[in-house]
Amino acid sequence: MRNYKNIFWVAVILLACGISACKKYEQFPVDKQTLNIVFDKYDSLGTNAHAYLNSMYAVLRDGHNVVASDYLDAASDDAISSAEGPTTPVTILSTAAYNSSTLPANENVWSGAQSNWTGIRMANEFVTNIGVVPVQQTYNGFSMKYVWKSEARFLRAYFYFELVKRFGGVPLLGNKVYTINDNISLPRNSFDECIKYITSECDAIKDSLLTNPIISPNANYGRVTKGAAMALKARVLLYAASPLFNGGNIDGANPLTGYPTADPSRWALAAQAAKDVMDLNSFSLDPSFTDVFLTQNNPEIIFIRQGDNGNSVESANGPVGFPAAKGLGRTSPTQDLVDAFPMNNGLPITDPSSGYNSTNPYVNRDPRLSYTVLYNGAQWLNTQLQTFEGGQSKPNTGQQQTLTSYYMRKFMGNFENANSYGAHNEDWVILRYAEVLLDYAEAENETLPAPGTDVYSAIIDLRKRAGISAGTDGMYGLKTGLSQAGMRTVVQNERRIELAFEENRFFDIRRWKIAETVMNLPRRGETIIQSGNATTYNIINVLTTKFTQPKMYLYPIPYDEVLKNPNMKQNPGW
Repeated sequence: MRNYKNIFWVAVILLACGISACKKYEQFPVDKQTLNIVFDKYDSLGTNAHAYLNSMYAVLRDGHNVVASDYLDAASDDAISSAEGPTTPVTILSTAAYNSSTLPANENVWSGAQSNWTGIRMANEFVTNIGVVPVQQTYNGFSMKYVWKSEARFLRAYFYFELVKRFGGVPLLGNKVYTINDNISLPRNSFDECIKYITSECDAIKDSLLTNPIISPNANYGRVTKGAAMALKARVLLYAASPLFNGGNIDGANPLTGYPTADPSRWALAAQAAKDVMDLNSFSLDPSFTDVFLTQNNPEIIFIRQGDNGNSVESANGPVGFPAAKGLGRTSPTQDLVDAFPMNNGLPITDPSSGYNSTNPYVNRDPRLSYTVLYNGAQWLNTQLQTFEGGQSKPNTGQQQTLTSYYMRKFMGNFENANSYGAHNEDWVILRYAEVLLDYAEAENETLPAPGTDVYSAIIDLRKRAGISAGTDGMYGLKTGLSQAGMRTVVQNERRIELAFEENRFFDIRRWKIAETVMNLPRRGETIIQSGNATTYNIINVLTTKFTQPKMYLYPIPYDEVLKNPNMKQNPGW
């Protein structure tokens, strides 16, 4: 496996830093140094070692337009790329047009441009060598170098999970730093072994990490904390309990692709892990849904990947047609996503009593809709957006524009009443408290014959923050007495709209094993005809997506990795 063959030189760090524009990551020219200088036994401040650790953070994936200028969600049922043509990487993913040799590089975290083995290699270098550095600073009774070591172990666990959720079981390297003379024809560990390793690492390090709230938040912003380790464990156990791996193994008893048999108790483990994060009382929902992504150090953020202070999200995804605030309209949300948002009373638009009006479809909707999607008539840049045919933002003049009559709004600044785009925080949120509530609601619901008060409370908290009306019964549109299956539908939809474009939906439809259904339906948008004061909305198909099951539930191991390693077993069907 070529990604951890490099021996004493650590030029990989420069590569990682080179692709990062993160304002607080230290740029350290370690490609010119050997490890005995990076991990200097005379460096009582640990300056070089700390720079090495900071460089490791730069390997974290920045999800903003990361897949060759698209969001990964544009390969799910929530959006499509506005860049027309079958060779767009997210379109290749959503139309099953790839094989083990052609998995798009920006989503190939095994051996592509976003390789997580780079980060794992760096973490092993750090864990193996930090002991010689005589760091004198302490934190909560620990030498700071052990806090740093725990940070490196968290990052390693995170990188492993990003591999496992895409490929299933992967080789576990432990702390070993392989040299050119070592046998690197390693077999894959089982899915179970990988999950146990990642969660045990989270358990082992959590008490030697920074605690929340963080001391000196500006100086330590973005660093791994105890809450991050616990939230990662909750996410990992949720995936492990999900149908794809827990009872729905795509290859029967194959230990690489999931558990050989189902075990309902895995849901209880996931629920408890999420509850443990909740019981820290260190995090809460930010009162403003949009501020979660714009305000640093807000109470909802658990772990982020630092970004710039700018407006690149708007430049890439903002609506076309504004000369003073140019956008490329790269992301076209689907009608399927828009229809998932309920009314402001919390009822789905399919409910006859919801008040939904198909001739005026955006009135009285869940406020998260207008925070997530820009639609015809929405306030933006001091005007009402025109996405009707021939309108300002859908001119049909050959330029890239929305293909669905919708543009992505999420992550952008509050520019509804501005004339141009200003700079704002563009960090990529990896873990936030809203997801923990959703993790808990989903896992706890699966442990009970019918959902209890705690499950309802988690969803109500999210709806209340969103601005949905409480109603006379205080249930925010939720029906009392839901069955387990009924609440499952609610939780899955709530997760879809709350976490849209955050790289969850693409994997959720896989772990729930519904991708074979939703991705074999055409993606839908709409054409809007404006004639005088009359507006007509027509639903249209905009892309034929495809999902070949069962093989597409996991990515193929890259062909060249299987070719050069006789012990590397390929995933089924590839």
